[in-house]
This record gives sequence, C-alpha cells and structure tokens, in this order.
Amino acid sequence: MGAADRTMGTAHIDTFARDNLPPRAQWPELIFDLPELRYPGRLNCATELLDRAPERGWARRVALRFPEGELSYAQLLEQSNRIARVLTEDMGLATGNRVLLRGANSPWMAACWFAVMKAGGIAVATMPLLRAKELTEIILKARVTHALCDRRLDAELKAALPACSILKAVAYWRDDAPDSLETLAARKPGSFTNADTAAEDVALIAFTSGTTGKPKGTVHFHRDVIAMCDCFPRSCLAPDADDIFCGTPPIAFTFGLGGMLCFPMRFGASVVLVEKPTPDLLLETIAKHKATICFTAPTFYRQMAQLAPGRDLGSLRKCVSAGEALPDATRRLFRDATGIEIIDGIGSTEMIHIFISHTPERVRRGATGYALPGYRAAVLDEEGRPCAAGAIGRLAVKGPTGCRYLADERQRDYVQGGWNITGDAYTRDGDGYFFYQARTDDMIISAGYNIAGPEVEGVLLVHEAVSECGVVGVPDEDRGQVVKAYVVLKAGYARSDALAKSLQDHVKGAIAPYKYPRRVEFVDALPRTETGKLQRFKLRERA
Repeated sequence: MGAADRTMGTAHIDTFARDNLPPRAQWPELIFDLPELRYPGRLNCATELLDRAPERGWARRVALRFPEGELSYAQLLEQSNRIARVLTEDMGLATGNRVLLRGANSPWMAACWFAVMKAGGIAVATMPLLRAKELTEIILKARVTHALCDRRLDAELKAALPACSILKAVAYWRDDAPDSLETLAARKPGSFTNADTAAEDVALIAFTSGTTGKPKGTVHFHRDVIAMCDCFPRSCLAPDADDIFCGTPPIAFTFGLGGMLCFPMRFGASVVLVEKPTPDLLLETIAKHKATICFTAPTFYRQMAQLAPGRDLGSLRKCVSAGEALPDATRRLFRDATGIEIIDGIGSTEMIHIFISHTPERVRRGATGYALPGYRAAVLDEEGRPCAAGAIGRLAVKGPTGCRYLADERQRDYVQGGWNITGDAYTRDGDGYFFYQARTDDMIISAGYNIAGPEVEGVLLVHEAVSECGVVGVPDEDRGQVVKAYVVLKAGYARSDALAKSLQDHVKGAIAPYKYPRRVEFVDALPRTETGKLQRFKLRERA
C-alpha cells in the first residue's frame, strides 16, 4: 500500500457499511475549524482513548468503578485486548464486520466496545430493553455478523436468531460455559495490535427509531468519536483526570457512549457504571464514589431534587441534562435542592452528541444554550432562510460531525443545503441563545427516550380487541411527555380499566416496555383526512 493509499484507504475488508453510506453530495457540510479538530488520516478511536493511557501516565489510574470493584486503565486495556483476540482469533471477525453489543452499563460492556474498535469491527450497541422484533430489524438492517451479549439478556437475542441467518457468531459474558466470552478471553494474552483504521472508517452504527418506527442506522466514523470528546466536554465541563463521572444513559445511546465511557477516557478520568440506576441509587452512587460529574435526563433530576435533602452531594460539581428539553421548573428545583445549575444540552443520534449547550455561568432561563465551539447553528424557515430573532423555525446545525444514514432515503430530509435539520422547532434570540419549542414531527420524547407513535400503533393493532388506534405524546410534568393511545374497539368488546391494562401489557410484551402507552382513552372514532390519513395533530390538541 502506497503512502497516499495508506492515508486515505479503508482498513475494512468487509465494506458493507461504507458501501451503504449516502453519496457524498448528500452529506452535511463538515467543519473542522478548531485546531483540536484537525485529525490525521489514520485514526483508531480505541488507540486514542485507551491505548495511549500508559504513555500519558494513566496506566494505574482508575478507569471504571462499579459495585464489585474497579479497573485501572491498564486492566481495561488488557481486558479489551483479550476480547479483541477472541473476536479475531476465535469468532472470525474481519475488519468492517458489524458486532451487536447487548448489555447494561458494566465493565464488560465497556471492554467489549473498545475491543470491537481495536479489532476494526463496527459496534452496533443495543439497549437491554429491546425485544426480539426490534433486534431482528437492527440485525438485518446493519447485516450484523457477530454478537457479544450478557447471558442474562440472551432470551430476546435467541428469539431473534431464527430470522437472522447472517448472524454467525455469538459469545456471552457472565457465563461459565467452556465457550463463553469470559472463558475464551481468560486464555488470551493481554496484548493486541489495533487495526490501522482510517479516520473515516466506520466505528459504530447507532440506531434511532425516527418518526415511523422503522429503525434508522446513523453511521459514525472513528474521527466522530474523538470529535465528540473534543467539543462538548471541553467547552462545557472542562474535566480533568480527578473527575469521576456517573449517570444513567446506556452506552447504547450516543449520549451514554460519550458521558459514560468516551469522555472520561479522553481526559484520564473515571466513570461509575451502574446497571439499573434509579434516582435514589444515583444519589447513593454520587455519595459513595464522590462523583463530580453527572449525566441524566430531566425526569431523574426532578426526582433527585426531592430526594436530595440530607444526602452527601458535596463532591458533585457539574450536572448535564439531555435527551429531552429541560423544564425551567426542574432546573430551579434542582438548584434549590443542591446549589448546582444544571447544564442543559441538545444533541442527536445523527450528530452523535451535544452541539448546543452552555456552561453553568452562562445559563439563560428557558434556553437550551448556544452553539458550542466547533459547531454552527441557525433557525431556518421552510425555504432554508434564517428566521428573524424570536421567530419559530427549524433548528439547523453543522460542525465536525453530521448525519449519514445507512442506506436510507430519509437522508434527504435530515440534510438540506449542507445543514443537519434536527426535527426540532426553535427560536433564537439576538445573543445567539436557542430556545426549544417542540418537535416538528411525530416523535414522542418521554423521560429521555425517543418513541415513535406509529410503532406503538402497529403493536396495538395486533391486539384482538383493537379496531383502530392513534398514539401521540401528551404533556406530563415529570416525564416531559407520556405516550397516550386513543383506541377504537372492535364490536363485542367493552371499555374497561382491565382492557386498558391488557393493551398496556400487550405493548410491553411486544416491544421495549418504555414505549407502552401510560394513558389509554377509548374513543368512537379517530380524526382522519378525506384520504384516510390519521390526523395526529388533532389528537394532540384533544389531549
């Protein structure tokens, strides 16, 4: 391979992900106008975030903290190397193959993610709550060939396997079987030569449901992973090696991938990984581990504020909220309880992480914040022209990261004129602060989760009692929005609380439980256009 090829050429043998990127003409404009964002042509994000730790003097520093103990940077590096060897030597992973990761936030999940990066694979991380139907859609869309899974979550993955013949190799952790990931990794040396990936080689495919419930794979490069570490945390958190991160977002969310793994690694800090955090347990975690930086959704902050009196939160200095708009009442409630001004932020799976936020000192009531260094943002009208200050329009963003959907015609909707059009309605004031108004599509954002109404409708329609249904998000003080289902029953079925609960349980059993309708209202008919299209806006108005 010549010098020019070595700089530009892919390290991937399996080029499926690259081959299914949108044409470059449909990519957003990418901007690298900060010195720290000018990366070399060859880049492996695991090399930058983990392998360089010893040369930076961090080998013995704690990287991961968890209920059973802790791992140093050197120990995490060795464990990741062993898993990378299992992937390549035992499971036949070729560079560019997609690897499904299935587990809660834990040292194993973290080590497996880094191992995939090291081996030149592409991580497809999934939330523990996903059901077989959703896993099947993801596996088929991304043509996933390998999987690493927590044995406690094997039921839904096994249920998906019959429809997923392309998935040829699966290994489980938390398992004492002779062929388990733990058993195989324990036999391997703690060294590994990382794949010589290009900066624009695909590192991960993160799935988001979108407004239709049909999963969209958002494709991010090794360069994007490092860029997210060099923008938001550098601008708003200013972390150092003594910081201890904690929080709730799963590593399977890009919000969690940053806050619960990559950000602390970039700065030589550590992170506390808790598998099933509750507001009470998160407060307990902060007190026990003397955590300094917390990532969670507004719903958690509201509940934590009520539980905070009497807790030892003296170590906490920065709190980050994202996943949904932060109500000003929640911001004030938490500040009154803890003395900490929450850092609000908006990001998207398409952009990999937060692009508008603020420091605690520059908070403005009701505002999400301002465009972070490295990013540009605008509020545009339907013709793509900038709106006047105070006018509602479409939020548009560009920077070092951007939307690239995997083989999806919806790329044209998200990227327009070089801008990433996020689907959020915003206003902007004369000082460059952005104020959230609403979603511009039918996405329901509840307690930080994105839920597609049409997907829930599809599940409800399978129930024997349901004739028609419409699902929308309705305002809720605690969760921002909750899912509400308007249901028309078939003849012979009577409205009752028991039937409403049956419908809720039906949804919980078919798709991720957080998507179920917390409110069910039985109606005689649904509002539709003359062509039969459901008018969800009328249902929202009714709510």
